[in-house]
Amino acid sequence: MTHFDSKRLKQKLLSRQAELLTDIEASKDASKTVELDQSRVGRLSRMDAMQSQAMSQELKRRRQIELEKVMSALIRLDTDDFGLCLSCDEAISQGRLAFDPAVTLCIICAEKKS
Repeated sequence: MTHFDSKRLKQKLLSRQAELLTDIEASKDASKTVELDQSRVGRLSRMDAMQSQAMSQELKRRRQIELEKVMSALIRLDTDDFGLCLSCDEAISQGRLAFDPAVTLCIICAEKKS
C-alpha cells in the first residue's frame, strides 16, 4: 500500500470514528428508561416508547461494535498488520479496503465465515 493510500484510509477511519462518537452521544436520550406512569401515558404509547427504546439501544450497541472495529483498524494502520487478513494472513484487496478500511478479513475468508 502506498503512503498516499494510508493517509486517505486513515482520514476515512478518523472521519467515521468522529461520526460514530457523535451519533452515540446524540442517542443517549433515546435509550433512557421509559416512563411507566399509567396516569400520564397510555398503554399503546408506552409500548411504542419501549419499542423505540429497544431499537435505540440496539443501534447504540451496533455503533459501539463498529467504533471498536474502526479503532482497531487505526491501530493496525500504524503497524505492518493493516491490510492483512486476520484469518489467513493474505493481503486484503485494495478495493475492499477502500470500501471499508475497518475490514479484517479477505473476501475468501469472509465468505467462509458467513
